[in-house]
Amino acid sequence: MTLRAATPDDLDAIMAIEHRSFPTDAWSPQAMALELASPHGRYLVDEHDGVIIGYGGVRALQGSRDADIQTIALDAEHRGAGRGRALLRSLLAAAAERGAREVFLEVRADNPGAEGLYLSEGFEEIGRRPRYYQPDDVDAIVMRLVLQHPRSSHPDESTVDAAKEATA
Repeated sequence: MTLRAATPDDLDAIMAIEHRSFPTDAWSPQAMALELASPHGRYLVDEHDGVIIGYGGVRALQGSRDADIQTIALDAEHRGAGRGRALLRSLLAAAAERGAREVFLEVRADNPGAEGLYLSEGFEEIGRRPRYYQPDDVDAIVMRLVLQHPRSSHPDESTVDAAKEATA
């Protein structure tokens, strides 16, 4: 499994997977090109034997407390082997590096495989958007994950103040 940063040269391969994965509501090439070029996102591709077989993206503005998983898709023959989980974890790490504390996403209610992946990684359902996915009239399940950040090795000011008060 090879994950790497997506480039504009990957657009055609990404769009082919996009149309196979989301035949009725695929993003346009223009929308995907804007996502790949945005400084506020991180897009990755998964390569197998030199061929792009999956991709995923997160929108995470530097310093923002929240981020959004924009999309994750894999060719059908590569699903169920941990590749989607690896993409998701890499996107979550990118969001955390940019300062995100929470990550949100929407998943189609008729996609139990993806929903199960997100639940197994700690996401929780926080709402539904009725008939969000068009033209299929499929609900979106809105999910959220609170990221666990490692404690800093340097105490923050409140810890220092509390320590001073305890010894005074």
